[in-house]
Amino acid sequence: MITLRGLTKRFGATVAVDALTVDVAPGRVTGFLGPNGAGKSTTMRMILGLDRPTAGQALVGGRAYRELRRPLYEVGALLDARAIHPARSGRAHLLAMARSNGIPARRVDEVLDSVGLDGRAAAKPGRTLSLGMGQRLGIAGALLGDPPVLMFDEPVNGLDPDGVRWVRQLMRSLAEQGRTVFVSSHLMSEMQLTADQLVVIGRGRLLADAPIDDVIAGSTVAVRVRSPHPEGLAALAARLAATGATVEPAGPDELTVTGSTADRIGDLAYESGLRLHELSPHAASLEKAFMELTAGSVEYASGPNGSGAR
Repeated sequence: MITLRGLTKRFGATVAVDALTVDVAPGRVTGFLGPNGAGKSTTMRMILGLDRPTAGQALVGGRAYRELRRPLYEVGALLDARAIHPARSGRAHLLAMARSNGIPARRVDEVLDSVGLDGRAAAKPGRTLSLGMGQRLGIAGALLGDPPVLMFDEPVNGLDPDGVRWVRQLMRSLAEQGRTVFVSSHLMSEMQLTADQLVVIGRGRLLADAPIDDVIAGSTVAVRVRSPHPEGLAALAARLAATGATVEPAGPDELTVTGSTADRIGDLAYESGLRLHELSPHAASLEKAFMELTAGSVEYASGPNGSGAR
């Protein structure tokens, strides 16, 4: 288990991680989500002893990372796929890691094979590796010591659709083996297919720690309404607002309605004699739930014209 207790990190006056308390349990994939600058990478770096906490603890199996005698046997991590010497081959990179932790050399070939890197690809120097190949090499490094705890920061970055599906299956299989799998990603659709549990942070603070189904269920369900009669649509919007629904124009012939059901909207349209071309509820999604959870925690938001606004 990964255990965080009051974990805090300050850089001068900036609080990057703010009293974070979380248990990341084995046997499931725990997704780690947050806007850019939320403190995800800093949290992972503190777990791995790369950054020292200002306060609190980050433990792996009940011990701080620096106390692990052979850490690759305890926890494997991919934080930066580019963390390889530019002139060193992928295989040499893994061999150096293996020797530092007393891991047999044969294990290097096993993990290279498991991530789909053949001998030719593994012989390439680091500077020539594509982003996708670098990701696979980084995953191989995380698997090298066959550890019970695995951490991945954006593991599908640079991978093609087949590679993304492979990573998803890998995460699921590792969790099914009883390992602790802690993975961050900005791909909400992929995380929705992969994660069992979600930890969501914003501005370094915990916003949610719950099963993914519970997080999605808490999202607002919207109904899309389209009609070829703008005046009648405006009248319908007024009637819906009077019932307590939230109505937002989505175009000259379209409304987005929350706080009401498709059945109720259809009844009101029928009573008004309004012909509809569409009346469709939008199923709750992780992306929508995430946007609602983190609405007050983003450093930069898109303005009405698509420009960034502080």
